[in-house]
Amino acid sequence: MALLSLSHMRPFALKRFHLLLVSALFLLRPALAAQQVETEYGPLPVFELHSGFWVNLHHTLYSLARERKALPANRNGVGNSGSLGQKPLVSPQNLTTAEQQDWDAAVSFYIGNYADKDPLFNIDLMLLKNQLGDFEDCDELTGKKKKTCDAGLPGKIAPVLESAAPIYRAHWWLDQDRANRRWIARIAPLVLEQGVGVSERLADIYQTKWPKGKIRVEVCGYANSTGAYTTLDPLRVTISSTDPRNQGSAAFEVLFHEASHGIAQAVQAAIARECRQRNKAIPRDLWHALIFYTTGEVIKPLMAGKDAPVPGKPQSAAPSSSKAGGGSEESYTPYAIREGLYQRGWNSYLQLLTQFWQPYLDGKATFDDAIAHMASSL
Repeated sequence: MALLSLSHMRPFALKRFHLLLVSALFLLRPALAAQQVETEYGPLPVFELHSGFWVNLHHTLYSLARERKALPANRNGVGNSGSLGQKPLVSPQNLTTAEQQDWDAAVSFYIGNYADKDPLFNIDLMLLKNQLGDFEDCDELTGKKKKTCDAGLPGKIAPVLESAAPIYRAHWWLDQDRANRRWIARIAPLVLEQGVGVSERLADIYQTKWPKGKIRVEVCGYANSTGAYTTLDPLRVTISSTDPRNQGSAAFEVLFHEASHGIAQAVQAAIARECRQRNKAIPRDLWHALIFYTTGEVIKPLMAGKDAPVPGKPQSAAPSSSKAGGGSEESYTPYAIREGLYQRGWNSYLQLLTQFWQPYLDGKATFDDAIAHMASSL
């Protein structure tokens, strides 16, 4: 998430054009049709959930590299991958000397090439993540054994990943894949029951259409410092299955918050337009706070009684109301309230959203009036 990724200022127009251009070149190559994780409920609506070997290996090496490099808090104000919620990663144990050398070499490669880059904003990391997802059913990435498994990755990254793959597969992957699939099994009933309705409601709020195809979600042991992030063109979500912030019915909210980054352009544009008309500075994160608020308010009344205890996580009573000034829904506290996001510089935004955006959500104001009133009150 990106105060949380849950994500983020979107790339600017020029950067998005560059990404679209490079992505189009990749799409000219024959891609493999990777399979989503099957659940006992059958195919799910809205989302396509994957537990891919290469994407998980990539994010594991990236997270280890950032930890070993001891990078400070990222641009979204949240610390390293192990600093909020997730425990620091531990490299595979009981490795042979040769395995240790290959593993350390892979982590060192990531330290030198990727650790200081943001997977949300860096085009190379975006494309790499997408390609690894597309080739998740391959045992290799260079096509030496099977030509259709040549992922066409740039530079030395393919051999690096291939050298680390046997170690990851032997010492780590089985447990990680099981954790990912358990997470998918827990979220599947909610997606099946509420997914279509929530997607339609959010699209209606943002005055747009939900994407026609299912949104691909890469379920990984480790995502980034915020536990989840979203990239565009194509719209794909990456979410950590082990981050405590992404458990229970909170995972459902995280999924839809992340997906909303793909349909919230009208909100961003409207805020920018109204601020320009009033000669006011465009607030950097108001649109992001609005997405957090909106998703939480849409999800909240649906989640009463839905939360099951998360194994190994202490349970605490949620506040009876999460809306400023009152409210009657109990049991579920929206993510931004629970994680204290508004206390990290967004408290004024919460006041604006409660006063002007909530009436729009309640059907008592128009979209344009809500945005105009917020801009006037900045």
